[in-house]
Amino acid sequence: MATVSDITVSAAINSLSALLFLVAFAILRLQPVNDRVYFPKWYIKGIRENPSTSGPLVKKFVNLDFRMYLRFLNWVPAALRMPEPELIDHAGLDSAVYIRIYLLGLKIFVPIAILAFGVLLPVNYTAGNFKDITTNMKDITFGEIDKFSISNVPPASKRLIVHIAMAYVFTFWTCYILYKEYKIVTNMRLHFLASENRRPDQYTVLVRNVPPDPDETVSEHVEHFFIVNHPDQYLVHKVVYNANKLAKMVEKSKDLHNRLTYYSNKYERSNKRPTTKTGFWGLWGKTIDAIDYYTEEIEKLAKEELAERERVIGDPKAVVPAAFVSFKSRWGAAVCAQTQQIRNPTRWLTDWAPEPRDVYWDNLSIPFVELNVRRLIMAVALFGLTFCFMIPIAIVQTLANIESIEKVLPFLKPIIQKDSVKSVIQGFLPGIVLKIFLIVLPMILMEMSKIEGLTAISALEARSAGKFHLFLLVNVFLGSIITGTALQQLKEFLDQSPSQIPETVGVSIPMKATFFITYIMVDGWAGIAAEILRLVPLVIYHLKNVFLVKTEKDREEAMDPGSLLWPVTEPRLQLYFLLGLVYSTITPILLPFIIVFFAFAYMVFRHQIINVYNQKYESAASFWPDVHRRIIIGLMISQLLLMGLLSTKEAANSTPFLLVLPVLTFWFHRFCKNRFESAFRKFPLQDAMIKDTLEKATEPHLDLKGYLKDAYIHPVFKSADIDISMELDDEDDFQVVATKRTSRRGSQTATREGSPEDRSGILSV
Repeated sequence: MATVSDITVSAAINSLSALLFLVAFAILRLQPVNDRVYFPKWYIKGIRENPSTSGPLVKKFVNLDFRMYLRFLNWVPAALRMPEPELIDHAGLDSAVYIRIYLLGLKIFVPIAILAFGVLLPVNYTAGNFKDITTNMKDITFGEIDKFSISNVPPASKRLIVHIAMAYVFTFWTCYILYKEYKIVTNMRLHFLASENRRPDQYTVLVRNVPPDPDETVSEHVEHFFIVNHPDQYLVHKVVYNANKLAKMVEKSKDLHNRLTYYSNKYERSNKRPTTKTGFWGLWGKTIDAIDYYTEEIEKLAKEELAERERVIGDPKAVVPAAFVSFKSRWGAAVCAQTQQIRNPTRWLTDWAPEPRDVYWDNLSIPFVELNVRRLIMAVALFGLTFCFMIPIAIVQTLANIESIEKVLPFLKPIIQKDSVKSVIQGFLPGIVLKIFLIVLPMILMEMSKIEGLTAISALEARSAGKFHLFLLVNVFLGSIITGTALQQLKEFLDQSPSQIPETVGVSIPMKATFFITYIMVDGWAGIAAEILRLVPLVIYHLKNVFLVKTEKDREEAMDPGSLLWPVTEPRLQLYFLLGLVYSTITPILLPFIIVFFAFAYMVFRHQIINVYNQKYESAASFWPDVHRRIIIGLMISQLLLMGLLSTKEAANSTPFLLVLPVLTFWFHRFCKNRFESAFRKFPLQDAMIKDTLEKATEPHLDLKGYLKDAYIHPVFKSADIDISMELDDEDDFQVVATKRTSRRGSQTATREGSPEDRSGILSV
């Protein structure tokens, strides 16, 4: 295992890497040519313009004002200066609440660290059991850092009472802070919803699994159902088309236009007609004129696009059994979204519509029957992926132990026994290898979530974050402990009696603290510093600027502000909460590394949210119940692990005292869920009525139909000349509803087509 010197080497490497990233960022962000990379949010808002320069040409690319380089750290106070209400107006509630998660980590762990260092660290260090465990367990490698952990406390020692007491104190403190934060975020959400500007999703619900009708189209069926069952509130609706094929054509057209722009720019610079090949990626095939070729391809694809648009609009089979239905008031939308429409709970399913930019259009065309099948398949696939990923985790744990490397690769022994190489391998290499393994995983999990059929980007990201959190919990945390223990102590397992194996595992849990310390420094120090540098967007922007940009509009499109990668960042945060809670009573020396992460990440992400990220959607912090629940899960895991660890310390009598903690924690979770969660899942009718009343008083002549008319049109249709606006009904009073349906009372046809409640309230005339 890593020693104190190995951790020192890792800290030096990662601190130096972070410092280099920060210095590079401080220099690059001052250059005029990089202004759109490091301040894109201000350009999107129309507040910032290209830096105006006069004088030598070099000043357009390089900032020659050396006084600005002396203030290279002024981004830190600038990031902390903006007050939270202004931050919400500037970036949205989602971004502001996300930043509060880092503050939450500091609120929890700074007092815990002070108490742990003042009480637990002296208790552990002066226990004097280090010589005994190194003598009795010769096949296990111990380091100086274990003197500060619970491993140094002898079995059946009265000192363990201090750990039990601290477990209670840490639990109560964590729950207290979680309760206060849940209350604050709930109030922030309700205030935000009450004060935010008008949005289409406030009046709209998404209706799915519309039952088929032989006499009416989906649009007519939806219109008649809501006219009858919501006669005073129904306003307009928009059916959903299966335009996935058309969307692929549009994406292909954009790619062809980019290629044509690239070759046109190349021709203007060199005055020589560029050529390309007809094969894959232009790598082989017949050589042809590139400009003529892509011009012809674009014209050909444009005709196919137009034909496909007309086919989608004119083909009844292209309409899926779903629709966006809008109402005359927020109150009417809230009633519809939060109630069951008919007796059959599987038909006419209604829920709040995502805001238009949050809709994931590809999944709206998935038949409702397929959804459960898809989710079952993805659950099985997730289980298989989690199991298979144990292999790279085992490899990482092998790298974390010099003895394991020598057993697997004995020819490397002369090299890795050198002190400098040994420190790098044990102190730095395991963390960086694990970081590399985890880069691709979120993309795989996001694709799995898309296959499940969720209809909102926010829902996709939330589901993907849940998968990634489970993955980090099972593989990175538990997997690292189990595989590391098994590989490191294989001989111990084979030679011991079965009754002694739990003791061996229990002793090894504190030992993995050194591995997690190295991972925190790689991911939480150097990784966060790399986030602010934005090296990949910087390179891509300049490549686009050279090859694709012709106009100011092209330059704006070349910007990539990015957004908070919720499926990646939130589960990563939860891993740090888990590590801090687990090791706060076991190996408190880990806590300062976590505190540095939370403080550093708070500054970096606050800067990014203010200057860089442009969020794809606004969910009004609907993710907070997930954040709270996962921290509670981490807290309960820490309690159960401590309980198991103390059982190996011949402190079985402590089990009843510790068993109370997970019970109380679960009760606390249920209390918070009942007290606060409804505010994140439902919209109060009282608040809806207040907003509607104020709107009528301040805007009596509001044309709500015109406002909602084109809100939920598929993006591929917005640039077309085809009219697919929302179906409007100009009548305000609905007495008798005209329908194409003929009376089939008592006929076999009526029985086949479904139960009477599927047509509830629809009259035939």
